[in-house]
This record gives sequence, structure tokens and C-alpha cells, in this order.
Amino acid sequence: MANLVADAQISGYSVGERRAWHLGRGIKQFVFVALFLAPYSWVNAQSKAQELYAQSIKLFGERKAGEAIPFMEQAVKQDPTFTDAYLKLGQLYEFTKHYDPAIAAYRSAIQLQPDSPASGGAYQGLSNALLRLGRYSDALPYLEKFQTLVAPQSALAKRIARQIETARFGQEALAHPQAVDPKPLSSVLQTTPSQYFPVLTADEQTLVFTALKPEGDEDLMTATFNGETWSPPVSLASSINTPDNEGTASLSADGRTLVFTACQGRKGFGSCDLYMSHKTGSDWSSPENLGPAINTHFYESQPALSADGRQLYFISDRPGGKGRRDIWRSDLATNGSWAEPVNLGEPVNTAFNEASPFIHANGQSLFFASEGHIGLGGYDLFVTDSGGSGWSAPTNLGYPINTAEDQASLFVTANGTRAYYSFEEQKEGVSQKSRLYTFDLPESLRERVRPVSFLKGMVADAKTKKPLAATVELVDLKTNQVVSQVQADAQTGQYTAVLPSGGEYALYVSVPGYLFKSLSFDFTQKTKGEGLSLSVPLEPVVAGSSANETLNNLFFEYGRYDLAEKSLTELNRLSLFMQANRTVNIEIAGHTDDKGDAAANLVLSQKRAQAVVAYLTKAGIQPDRIQAVGYGKTRPLVPNTTDENRRLNRRIEWRVR
Repeated sequence: MANLVADAQISGYSVGERRAWHLGRGIKQFVFVALFLAPYSWVNAQSKAQELYAQSIKLFGERKAGEAIPFMEQAVKQDPTFTDAYLKLGQLYEFTKHYDPAIAAYRSAIQLQPDSPASGGAYQGLSNALLRLGRYSDALPYLEKFQTLVAPQSALAKRIARQIETARFGQEALAHPQAVDPKPLSSVLQTTPSQYFPVLTADEQTLVFTALKPEGDEDLMTATFNGETWSPPVSLASSINTPDNEGTASLSADGRTLVFTACQGRKGFGSCDLYMSHKTGSDWSSPENLGPAINTHFYESQPALSADGRQLYFISDRPGGKGRRDIWRSDLATNGSWAEPVNLGEPVNTAFNEASPFIHANGQSLFFASEGHIGLGGYDLFVTDSGGSGWSAPTNLGYPINTAEDQASLFVTANGTRAYYSFEEQKEGVSQKSRLYTFDLPESLRERVRPVSFLKGMVADAKTKKPLAATVELVDLKTNQVVSQVQADAQTGQYTAVLPSGGEYALYVSVPGYLFKSLSFDFTQKTKGEGLSLSVPLEPVVAGSSANETLNNLFFEYGRYDLAEKSLTELNRLSLFMQANRTVNIEIAGHTDDKGDAAANLVLSQKRAQAVVAYLTKAGIQPDRIQAVGYGKTRPLVPNTTDENRRLNRRIEWRVR
């Protein structure tokens, strides 16, 4: 599972970042060239081996590494004791991505002077090549020997110690692989040379990814899944894609809010900026720069939206971080602006680079790539969880999700069962093409990801069937806090709301001028996420109408009429409705099932209705606007034939009178 397209998001495919990444690599190559061209003290300048060596050095200085190799090969044949020629030959092979002969050349140099600090370059080159190939067990003894040849407190010693950690971690990871079986997504999606960075909606029916075209342009593409096959991908929108590069996108759970990166061609604040677009019906709005709180003259890229679009994680190298490129987070304020970003800090960010954050739909599990945390080499993928005491220590996702190659990004489904990523094919160390893949998340990782369900459907006027741009809010009944808020599409009425597991939640669907819909979800025992479909008809506020709504989040002990504490969320919602509609009068109706004495049930239903009225009156609603009526068991919703039906019949309703 090597090469999850590191050169796309981390290092260069996506939206103009290629130049910055390869500049970094260029600096390393410059250092390599400088070392390579360092003067060699000839003992016998007339020897044939030295002439061949000098010719090879000259060709490499002229950027003709391929032509330089045969001369260096002949030099070591002429003089098998020519230690520096073996070192330079290894470097030439490594420079041209021929790792196996590079390893052989480095080993030959070491064998000639195994205990000499002069062999440090060969030890270093050999260790780097073996680690790059994931040959951790082979690399470890050379690293341990190399460690004895350098000053204990030097920068090089610290670098070697870190490589030893990598080798040991890699050994352990390979010995205990994750149960992962990646499978490519449909070939229908392969309409361009490369595809990468997939993101999906909560229902996994809409896919957005970055596509590299033959002419080098990157665009955002989308495809839909009908339950069996993917549709051919099309451009996401002409308002978003341009002749310049767009990529590394993030979607809200309902697929109607998009954040992406652009580095050229748009008016921005720095080299790479983040832009947002909203979908109404089938149309995407013209992208807007997220503004100076998010974008600076530094580097901003690789966005990750929370499921409801109210939190944004992204990568930046702005001042105030822990390392080079760090993960930052901003929250959406009530006025629609983004708050000043906060650095995630330790233990997530390191002194090195972090990349490609992805916040799971549960709002707690953050996946990201890092070259700072110990892994199998380069960028590895990690997961950390948010809790009351902050972020947990990141966990490496293990082999073969991570390999010796760079891993760039991962998308994990809302139900926590699948992951999507891009696999980069290579030939002799050179990237060829990238394809989209998926795999079932191994059990060990599923245990880390709290799954979420989702509720989707359409909100419409119950009378006219006209779609409504409703507000859909999910509230934690224990804390009375809004945990998610989304808007239904103004043209279609379609909505998707994420439903977390492990708690009791109230879901409110509301539109001004309509009775709000109250739904209840008890997920305290729920361990698996699943999708639910529910169309929501809303009744207009009309005096004397027979239409009513059930207050599904009012809770009473069996046979009692005092309201449970977790009923406050519902009562406050009803109070707010009455305050917003000051000319409206309502009836609160209590109902029971058929168990027990009919007269007692009638009294109980009346007292429960009166308990609601009493709370509303105490909250400031005029008593003459609210009427309590108890109907006992006389108006069942469904036949009292099962326990579930009886539960439905035990209810409090309200209607405009």
C-alpha cells in the first residue's frame, strides 16, 4: 500500500505545490552535489582509476549522472581498494534511483574501512537506501555501527538515533501487519492520467477527487454511486475549475459545502490559499477566499471540514507553530466569519512537517500525515482523538497502510468501516500514475473510530409539498449543547445530518412560520453507524388547524408526571417558538397507552400536559396562550398491540388553536 500520493498533497501534485516540494528536494540534491564534488586527495594522480574517477566527477558536475556511472564503475574495477570511488558510485546509483546497486556499492566501501569515521558517508548512504526500501532489519546493524563512529551529542548522532527508532518500529510493524486488502475503485473513474485525494459525503454516494489532466492541469471531479456502480466523473463546476490548478478538497457531510486549495490564478493572500463554495440545488457558488483570518502570506493548504462545516482544520507554516508545517483549526462564528485559527500543539504537531488532516464525521478522530512522529519512514498516517484533556498521543496506523514510502491522506467513512485513499504507482523511484482505492478498516482501527449514523431526507411544506430551506439541529440532551447544525437545500429541501453514537440526542427541524419537528435518538447502546432516511413534512402555523406535532424529547418516569431533567431541551425549544410567534396560542395534549385504569390514565395525561404548561408559564409565556388537555388512552396513534406501539401512544402533542 505504498505511495498514497505523497507528491500530490504533501509534496507537489496538487495545486501548484510541486514547485515548493521539489525545491526542498533540490536543496537536498544541492547538498549532495556539493559533497559529491568535494576535492579528492589523489595519492597517485596518474593511475587509470583516478582518471576514470575524475571523468565521472566531471560528468556529474555537468548534470550527466547517467553518463557518469560507467566511468565510476570502471574506476572500482581498476582499483578494488578505491574506497571513495565506491562511495561516489553508491551516490550516483542512489541519485538515479537505482537502489540495489547503490546498496552494493556502499557495502563495498564499508568493507574496505568498516571502523573508520571516513566511512561515515557510506554508512549514511547505505542506511538511507535500506530504510527507503523498507529493509529495516538490514539497516539496523549498519545504523548501530554508524552510531559508534560519530560524536555522541552531535546533530548527526541525533539523526542516527531517530533512524534507529524508525528501523526498530518498522521491524515490529512488518512483524504484525494490519489485515488490509485494498481494492481499486471502478475503472470508470480513470478518465485522466492520475486521480487522488478522494472525499465523500456521509452516505458515500457522492465522490469528489483531484484529477491530473494530460496537459498538467488539476481539476476537481465528481461522481455518484447508485449502490452498484460509479457514474463517469465530470467536472465539479465551471465556477470552481479554471485553467489553473484546483485540488485537495474537503466536503461537509451533506456534500453542499466545499473547501479547496488554489495556488495560482486567483486573488489571494499568499502562495496557496483556501477557498469555499456552497451548493444550492445542482449549482456551486463562485468560490470565495476564506479571508485574512485563515489565509496569510504564508502557506495554507490541505483543508478538512467537520461534518457540519462549522470547524476547519488545515495546514500552515505561519509563525506560532510547533514546527515547519503544522495543523491549525478555526471555528465558524455565529456571524458566519472564521475565528482566529488555533495551533493544535503537542502531541499532534511536531518539530517536523504535518500534512493532510482529516476530521472524521464523529468530530473526535483526527487522521493526519506526519514526518515527525516515529513511523516506517517519510510521512506516515496517524490518528488522534479529542477528549476533555485535549488530543491523545497519535497512533501510527501500522503496516501496510503505512510503508517506507510517503503516505499522504486517508478518508474514513462515517460508519467507520471503510477507508478511501490514492495509490501511486512508481517505476524506478519515479511516480507514474495514481488511482483511487478503498479497503475495509481493520478491526483494531475500527475500535478507535467511534462510528456515526446519518439521517437524510427532504423537508417540505406538508400542504403544498414545496421544499423548505430548514435548519436541522442536533442537540445533546445531557448537555443541552448543539453538536451539529446544517441547512436543508433551499431548492430541493434535501438535508443530511450526522448522528453520533454513545448518547441521547434531540433533532429539531425548523423553518420560520412552521411548527418545528422534534425527533429523538437514543444511541447510548449503539456501536455501529448506519444510514437512516426520513422525509420531514412541516405544518404551517395556522390557527384552528388540526395539524399537530409530537414532542418526542419529553421524558417522564412510568406512571409519573414530573418532567425528567433531559426534557429541558424540548421545553426550551417550545418556549423559544412561543416567543418568536407571539400571536400564536397552542394546546398541549397528553396521551397514554391502554394499560391500567382508564380514569387514572386520563388524570395522568392531564397532569403531564399541565407540567409542560407550568414550565412554559414560568419561562414567561402568558398562561392564556397555552391550554393543557388530557386525553388518556382515547386517541391512540397506533393500535396498542405491541410494546413499541404503546410507547408511541404515550406522548405529548402540541397544535396551534
